[in-house]
Amino acid sequence: MGEQVLLLNRQPDRPLSLEEYRQSGGYEALMAAVGKRTPEELRQLVLASGLRGRGGAGFPAGKKWSFIGKGHPRYLIPNTDEMEPGTFKDRVLVNVNPHLVLEGIILSAYAISAAKGIFFIRPSYEMDAELIERELGVAREAGFLGENILGSDFSFDLVVHRSAGRYICGEASAQVNAIMGRRPHPNKEVHMTDAGLWGKPTIVNNVETLACVPAILRKGPDWFKGLARSKDGAGTKLFCVSGRVNRPGCYEMPMGTPFNEILDEAGGMSPGSELKAFLPGGASTSFMPPKFSQVQMDFEPLKETGNRLGTGAIMVFDQNTCLVGATLNLLDYFTRESCGFCTPCREGLPFIRDLLLRLEHGEGKEEFIPMLKQMAHHMFKAYCAFAPGAASPVLGLLHHFEAEIREHISQRQCPFKGK
Repeated sequence: MGEQVLLLNRQPDRPLSLEEYRQSGGYEALMAAVGKRTPEELRQLVLASGLRGRGGAGFPAGKKWSFIGKGHPRYLIPNTDEMEPGTFKDRVLVNVNPHLVLEGIILSAYAISAAKGIFFIRPSYEMDAELIERELGVAREAGFLGENILGSDFSFDLVVHRSAGRYICGEASAQVNAIMGRRPHPNKEVHMTDAGLWGKPTIVNNVETLACVPAILRKGPDWFKGLARSKDGAGTKLFCVSGRVNRPGCYEMPMGTPFNEILDEAGGMSPGSELKAFLPGGASTSFMPPKFSQVQMDFEPLKETGNRLGTGAIMVFDQNTCLVGATLNLLDYFTRESCGFCTPCREGLPFIRDLLLRLEHGEGKEEFIPMLKQMAHHMFKAYCAFAPGAASPVLGLLHHFEAEIREHISQRQCPFKGK
């Protein structure tokens, strides 16, 4: 599996305590940074490490931090919304090592001179929210959080905010609107690094991204880069594996690990199953057939195939799975979760869903195929990345499995019915 960074010392039935975390170097990076290194030094180290956002967009974390505006107070929002179907890595991370997450948040806040953090978490993660709230108290008592941290002039505190429970709230600008009690529409008219939460400079990062920071500062950018197996990769990655595998779960492996090795780590295919397709990075990525089984799971190698790493949530499908039905299931979700702000998303997704539904029920026609292609490409004219993400599995179905769509049309029913 390679060196463990995020899931180090993972226990099977409980989170690590503060004492256990400190035994393996926990909070050493914070003690070495606060009051001894400048925020700019931290930003440069993270930039040099090559750390890219683990929430789906893959933007370099240090570069994002360098854009922080001059106003105060500044806010940091650790994003644990995680409502992408198939994605559960952040829940696992918080449950395994809450203080690694907290140290990463505090260091990142120091790097951008933030005064307050808002830990944004989905409502179905209530036990995780309670865990973080409990460990926040432990960190405050230890002097790692609150006023004048470790006797320095740096003060930072963190509160937990439970989401209203919609997928769109995971988009950074929509998340800011949700926290402020507004409709969670994305907002592309402002730069949040200048005018985010309550009009002040704001950084939103996924918690897996922030949890990488302590190890980078303790062991150095070159060490972090050296963990990856891909040419331009850096660090390790939490891969969620679900579907037709023997051991579904969350696995930490080097960035750039080939898909087939991750599949092997998950115990391989279930008995009687053969690999038919996989989604490499969650519901908003594109189906890939077995010929891509050796693709390196990293941003650039997947981009070269026309796909995305996304959240690293791998969903595996076997020969008995109807991919038209699987795509319809995903479009049911995306259609329901659209915020309805722009026309392509509001009107286009239900249209695509209806075509897939009719195909699955044996009512498909040949002209549905070019209609699906046209409508899926129209989704890239939407206001935010939601609709293009929703269209990705549709495009993968059309590109790699068009023959399966035609079977639905010629047989006037789902060919997998009863399997």
